Amino acid sequence: MARENPNWGYRRIHGELIGLGHRIAASTVLRILRSAGIDAAPLRSGPTWRQFLAAQAHAILAVDFAHVDTVFLRRLYILVVVEHERRRVHIAGITAHPTDAWVSQQARNLLMDLGDRADRFRFLIRDRDSKFTAAFDAVFAAADIRIVRTPIRAPRANAIAERFIGTLRRECLDHILITGPRHLDAVLREFAQHYDAHRPHRSLHQRPPTGATPPPSAATIRPLRRSRLGGLIHEYVQVA
Repeated sequence: MARENPNWGYRRIHGELIGLGHRIAASTVLRILRSAGIDAAPLRSGPTWRQFLAAQAHAILAVDFAHVDTVFLRRLYILVVVEHERRRVHIAGITAHPTDAWVSQQARNLLMDLGDRADRFRFLIRDRDSKFTAAFDAVFAAADIRIVRTPIRAPRANAIAERFIGTLRRECLDHILITGPRHLDAVLREFAQHYDAHRPHRSLHQRPPTGATPPPSAATIRPLRRSRLGGLIHEYVQVA
């Protein structure tokens, strides 16, 4: 029992044995555990943050805001959502004014876009940005998704969303001058499709989030550099 349930102390094991009909004293259980070199009263602490993320990856969404300054010095905000297990990204919305009503509507739109898959998610990780309002949280709470707020000034607690935003900047936005919301929307939709369907991920064994099949062994791969959306993005094409 102790080996199969490492968080059980000798009192818990004693209780389970009594329930199974074994007449034994708690002191005897304690002596047996000590003679076997097993901690009779292990620390009752929960899983670490890393263990929690690994165990619940299939049920976690991560959300964060990014911002872009246009060539006309107008700041636009991007609401980004990432599925932890497959690293699949959703561009939830773009706005210059992330009001309470706007963020709440983007939350509803996201749940509609997820469709039947929304039922698999149980946690949403976000930081403590004031743009995430109580109404935003209420939309997910109504869908039985628990809000997990990260500690103050701890971006690593939401590392997957932060990493995507960094990738978005390095591989796309840093190479393009954005003129306005429509231009930014077109750029982000194109990059999200590239990210989900083509870009390899180490955590997914070098496969893209949507699980695209590898090329046939008879095919050759050559690098192609071409202009996309006003910037240069490396991509690979299959050549028969």
